[in-house]
Amino acid sequence: MPKFYFHLHDDVDVPDDEGVDLSDLEAAQTYAVHCARVTFGESAKDEGRVVLHHRIDIEDEQRTVLATIYFRDAVSVEE
Repeated sequence: MPKFYFHLHDDVDVPDDEGVDLSDLEAAQTYAVHCARVTFGESAKDEGRVVLHHRIDIEDEQRTVLATIYFRDAVSVEE
């Protein structure tokens, strides 16, 4: 099973040195969306703000960026 790394880029860069074993890129993207939503919610609760251009980069074991999940794409904001 391939390993994927999820690097958070928000007010500070948080590299993922451990990675997560997942079946494929689609599973990795689903995992990254979940992580973005959790981080989005924590930021809203703790800081009272969110930054929609914050992102999570998904890398493979060769450290190639395969996809990027922006917070703005992980949530739906309605009025």
